[in-house]
Amino acid sequence: MKQKKLKTTSIEKALKILLAFTPGNPEMGTVALSQKLDFHPATVNRIIRELSRNGFLHRNSLTRKFTLGPAIVNLGSTITKSLRSNLVIIAKPYIDDLRDTLRETTALEVLSENSTVVAYVAEGPPPLPLAASIGDRLPMAAAGAKAILAFSPPNISHKLLNEKIPHLTHKTITDLKKLQRQLEEIRRQGFSFDNEEIEVGINAIASPVFNHEGKPVAALVVAGPVQRITMNSGSSIVTHLKDRASKISDQLFYSKSLLEGE
Repeated sequence: MKQKKLKTTSIEKALKILLAFTPGNPEMGTVALSQKLDFHPATVNRIIRELSRNGFLHRNSLTRKFTLGPAIVNLGSTITKSLRSNLVIIAKPYIDDLRDTLRETTALEVLSENSTVVAYVAEGPPPLPLAASIGDRLPMAAAGAKAILAFSPPNISHKLLNEKIPHLTHKTITDLKKLQRQLEEIRRQGFSFDNEEIEVGINAIASPVFNHEGKPVAALVVAGPVQRITMNSGSSIVTHLKDRASKISDQLFYSKSLLEGE
């Protein structure tokens, strides 16, 4: 039996008209939209009048063509602010899940000026006497900071690399050239490593978290004793860490094509 084709509703048509302006928001008139979407011109005309009345489309008074309107800008601004302010709330379930899976302490670090700030910590069982707690600032030698720095735009990374890195332990990397080589490796492998650089006896691995613009806004970190946290790209810790970081990025509407410049 031939399946009956479902009728496209007015709401679906309105959404398709709005999406027709992505990604470059080109100016288009009724005829162009009608041809692009295969909608009747009268239907397009009726819908764009309503969309314009509510601010979702804007009509150029000279060309008489349409672009996305101020209501779209307001919606975009609202969701951007929401994602930024609710980052910890969004990430918390994945951080807790990673802690439960690995039975190691996990944390979220966010970039702030010339350091990272610990935004959330999920202590592993049993709790470890880690040096960092929520609100603490960590230098660029920290795994989270390096994960963010490695994927930051050149102007930001150059600025931060010019800041003096405090010598916290005998393993803290303070040499600029050595750190730059390490950042190149981090970009290749997708995770960073802190080998007792912040606290003797404690190692940490981190993976960056990206937002909808493809910018690294945070890092997901796993920390623990050197006996358990080892630098091995094929380890289950790295696999689970990168998976949860990727899922948090997905919740921030990140698309991998942004990073690859597609």
